[in-house]
Amino acid sequence: MSLRYPDSPALSARAREEVLTPEALAFVEGLHERFNFRRLELLEARRSRPAPADFLPETASIRSAQWTVAPPRADYADRRTEITGPTDRKLVINALNSGAKGFMADFEDANSPTWVNQIEGHVNLIDAVEGTITYDSSDGRHYSLVDTPATLLVRPRGWHLPEKHLLDDSDEAVSGALVDFGLFLFHCGRRLLERGSGPYLYLPKMEHHLEARLWNDVFTHTEDALSLDRGAIRATVLIETLPAAFQMEEILYELREHSYGLNAGRWDYIFSMIKSYKDDPNFVLPDRSAVTMTVPFMRAYTELLVATCHRRGAFAMGGMAALIPSRKDPEANQRAIDAVQADKRREAGAGFDGTWVAHPDVVSVAKGAFDEVLGDRPNQIERLREDVTTTAADLLAAGATPGEVTEAGLRNNVSVAFQYISFWLSGRGAAGINNFMEDAATAEISRSQVWHWIRHGVTLPDGTPITRELVTRILDEETARIHAEVGDEVWKAGRPEETRDVFVRVALGDELPEFLTLAAYDLL
Repeated sequence: MSLRYPDSPALSARAREEVLTPEALAFVEGLHERFNFRRLELLEARRSRPAPADFLPETASIRSAQWTVAPPRADYADRRTEITGPTDRKLVINALNSGAKGFMADFEDANSPTWVNQIEGHVNLIDAVEGTITYDSSDGRHYSLVDTPATLLVRPRGWHLPEKHLLDDSDEAVSGALVDFGLFLFHCGRRLLERGSGPYLYLPKMEHHLEARLWNDVFTHTEDALSLDRGAIRATVLIETLPAAFQMEEILYELREHSYGLNAGRWDYIFSMIKSYKDDPNFVLPDRSAVTMTVPFMRAYTELLVATCHRRGAFAMGGMAALIPSRKDPEANQRAIDAVQADKRREAGAGFDGTWVAHPDVVSVAKGAFDEVLGDRPNQIERLREDVTTTAADLLAAGATPGEVTEAGLRNNVSVAFQYISFWLSGRGAAGINNFMEDAATAEISRSQVWHWIRHGVTLPDGTPITRELVTRILDEETARIHAEVGDEVWKAGRPEETRDVFVRVALGDELPEFLTLAAYDLL
């Protein structure tokens, strides 16, 4: 068997010659042959499981046993600030130079998975690891790495996403996760270890501990195949689905020799809460802006995450600050910065070991909040949070979320979802909208809330019911406003007809599609 891919003229010679080498493709092919069947079985199992209602009785012995994950590595024991973003060359340099402790280069939610984006991203990561990455912009500015850049982490795509550009002999697409992971490990795994670091990963979208077991088996196979020491690969799992929140201990256990902790993926978690209980009116949430980290079900989830991680000797990483600072309105900007600072102080005070930001200008704010708590300590894993007693009912208390559904909230959801889909179809997976960095996760919340509100006949404060007709009118108004703001040329480049079609399918259909990125992928 041999893998086939399109010879896109947009790919650079380096991408063809240094990334898509016969040896690298043979390695990815081996991962596909060995693990794809299990991947597909696990995805099918998701569809047959009911929404989570309690912790798993069959794994109670794991939760009650005494065990810990592998200890932190000396080269990356301090994770108090991590910045995230796509693998665009200029953005990689800026993120590595941002002053954050780590940079998560994202092949997933902050990335539009065009073939060029995926493969050129690996060129950029190779150069970043080698320390040779540079970029010259059209305005004459030259970008290169500082002497001590951030530690590199990489997020491959989730188990559910295919890579349609890489096919086996039976025309089956290879898993996007195995492509991203395989190319990164093949080209950069040993390079990183030789430079005193290691291959650090973030693993997204898992819904069951058996999916973590599959990743662990992939890691073990890769270490053997590439002659890496056992445990060389270390991975942080994003707890961003409701089912995974009920299996935090089990996920850490499955990955324990490769584990680097858990992360509170707050935006996808809200989306998963809606999706898991889409037919239950008790799980209808208010405006997205009202679903903060202090509402009951979000506080329960984050406190359980810290307590679970620290009990097992693992890092607990906080959620994303999506603010993009604006210099146009200093007073509004300061209010936003103050809110980020309060959020990060809350995380540090709750026991998290570090947190995420989306923009370099927010790094110092987040770092300062953790400096106040950590001081010279690299982390606070020793803080066990034995006071936390989170129940299944606490995790499911979505109905206790205060707030209301307003026209402004509905209009914002429609606008953000439409704009993000347009950016994504145009090849951009992270987009600044209304001074926030929006990615696939926030767009998923926006479109699923619209669907949920229609599904359950939610009314606005003035008694107006949210219907498909109302949303369609708002969509017309918002798209007309966006068109007027950006002009004809930008509007046409944003693929507006296809964007609208995707929005209608993922927000206004009879059923709630599992992921908007799957619904739109054929259009890339």
